[in-house]
Amino acid sequence: MASDELLGDMAALLLLPPPPSVRFEQFKDAYESSLSTVFEKLAHDLNGVNGIAILDIAITIPGLLSQSSEPRAKIFPSLQHYLANMYRLIGIVSAEHNIELDAPDGIDARVIFIDNPAASAERSEAPRHGPIVNLQTLAASARLWNWIYYPDNDAGKELAATFDGIYSKTKDVNAGTLHPLSGSPTWSSSEHLLFLERDSPLTPHYSVAVGGTFDHFHIGHKLLLTATAMALEPVEEFDPIPERMLSVGVTGEALLKNKKYAEFLESWEERCQGAVSFLMAIMDFSPPDKSAPRIERVTQPGPNGHYILLKIRSGLTLKLVEISDPFGPTITDQSIDALVVSAETRSGGAAVNDERAKKGWKSLDVYEIDVLHSGEVPSTDGESFASKISSTDIRRRRMEMAAAQ
Repeated sequence: MASDELLGDMAALLLLPPPPSVRFEQFKDAYESSLSTVFEKLAHDLNGVNGIAILDIAITIPGLLSQSSEPRAKIFPSLQHYLANMYRLIGIVSAEHNIELDAPDGIDARVIFIDNPAASAERSEAPRHGPIVNLQTLAASARLWNWIYYPDNDAGKELAATFDGIYSKTKDVNAGTLHPLSGSPTWSSSEHLLFLERDSPLTPHYSVAVGGTFDHFHIGHKLLLTATAMALEPVEEFDPIPERMLSVGVTGEALLKNKKYAEFLESWEERCQGAVSFLMAIMDFSPPDKSAPRIERVTQPGPNGHYILLKIRSGLTLKLVEISDPFGPTITDQSIDALVVSAETRSGGAAVNDERAKKGWKSLDVYEIDVLHSGEVPSTDGESFASKISSTDIRRRRMEMAAAQ
């Protein structure tokens, strides 16, 4: 389960300075031009290649790595809004330009967050994994981007210069260079991009869970899994709590027989592969000398006994569990302390806590993520933004393609 077999073949990084605010209209005004230009460039280079271009999108949020932003639960509400904004914008841009996402001749876009060195200097050690990293960790990682883009405005140039000061000393001889994006707008960023929502839990979480089918992996899945990784406390040196666990419940095939176009469902292993590859892409920013993750496959009797353990690094493990009911490992693993849900599955979080209460277990903190709105985007050649974030529509298209052959 390699994190990025294609990374280096056709891969780009888009460095973005801080957004003007969390409001989507302002967020879109600031970033749409840069994102559209990069999407068009990658789509043009893909023409006839029959491959997928990888695009890492790094959004700068000052203060992410300061002590005032601890624990992660404190900043989760703010970050999930920015995360949903960017994936919404990715969907809009791809639909408007008729560019595929996560499919041959398309773009695999992933969103992470970065803090600048000055903000992270308060800490003795920056977090050792994403999706929140400092600029130095990103620049010194083992990733080989063909192109590194940034907005050609004052904030973008300053961010690019800081990045290149690290990158130019550590990059591989085959690594790409930095490219400004002309015509980028100029905006002022709010001093208070991180805010605390009322009634937000402030407990650090060391074992976080999420569940889903994860069929034909798309940006809705990316939003959900990135949010789950954001809710997990980062691994740090000399940490008294040595292990972090991110559990992903992946629906077993027995529960999917009545799904529409079930014959085009991916296997459980394929769906796990999609989830793991993505999580590695947003969490593993190791330097070039880091060894490959250790994988263990387990099959035991009883519920949730079939799972895959993936040791990303010391102190951080991914667990992919085959689930056969709506609750998954949340009612068989007492150590799980938080659950991430979408607005559509809000009731599932309450049901999980009801079941845990029956066992006398502590309730989970439940984190809800925004919905990806798509109504404002017109269809393009019969395909809309909504169809790009629906596994059912993706399977339908696969069926239609098979029938046409």
